[in-house]
Amino acid sequence: MKEWDVGVSDDDPRWEHGTPPSGNANFAWLQHMLYHLAPNGSMGLLLANGSMSSSTNNEGTIRKSLIEKDLVECMVALPGQLFTNTQIPACIWFLTKNKTERTAASGRKFRDRQGEVLFIDARNLGYMKDRVLRDFTADDLNQVTEIFHNWQTGESYEDEVGFVKSAELGELQKHDYVLTPGRYVGAVPEEDDGEPFADKMTRLTTQLKTQFEESDRLEGEIKKNLVGLGYGI
Repeated sequence: MKEWDVGVSDDDPRWEHGTPPSGNANFAWLQHMLYHLAPNGSMGLLLANGSMSSSTNNEGTIRKSLIEKDLVECMVALPGQLFTNTQIPACIWFLTKNKTERTAASGRKFRDRQGEVLFIDARNLGYMKDRVLRDFTADDLNQVTEIFHNWQTGESYEDEVGFVKSAELGELQKHDYVLTPGRYVGAVPEEDDGEPFADKMTRLTTQLKTQFEESDRLEGEIKKNLVGLGYGI
């Protein structure tokens, strides 16, 4: 909604963490929902990936305030092609007004998670439902859900390199308050295949040279066929 702020005052009480920029409603929508949460309320919000790292037009300031006031509970990076109306990747923000040790109405006990944020990089989950649309399996959804709930309760939770990480405020400050999960979960180390680097480069270079030669040969054959059809180039 590029014209979301028409008729909206800069002094609106919802903008506790900063006035959202004109032309982009991401942080207006986020703060609107946050403003209406109960004192112990929590929410999940789907936004474009840019919301996790943009620092222009006051967005970085708003994100910093949300983090410093300990309102961000969990960030989930999603793969692209999940939606029929856009192929851009998105993310899920989980915000909460209370990270202290408490018991939910459901009876589930939450451990004290003040000053911590959970990062889940789910970009490699899911499967291609057809040529253009990706979807999650029930196992994918259960995996993410269980990790989040286990982290909240402290039951059977462990960081997993390349997938999930519980980060403290100091780490977020070092990354300039960027909330992209990939910054925190790290990358899974690649297995060493035992082939020396020099030998591997020689092999790959020879392979590439052969492929280039084959490409030239095929191009010549195609041109010859086109000439035979009267369409020389």
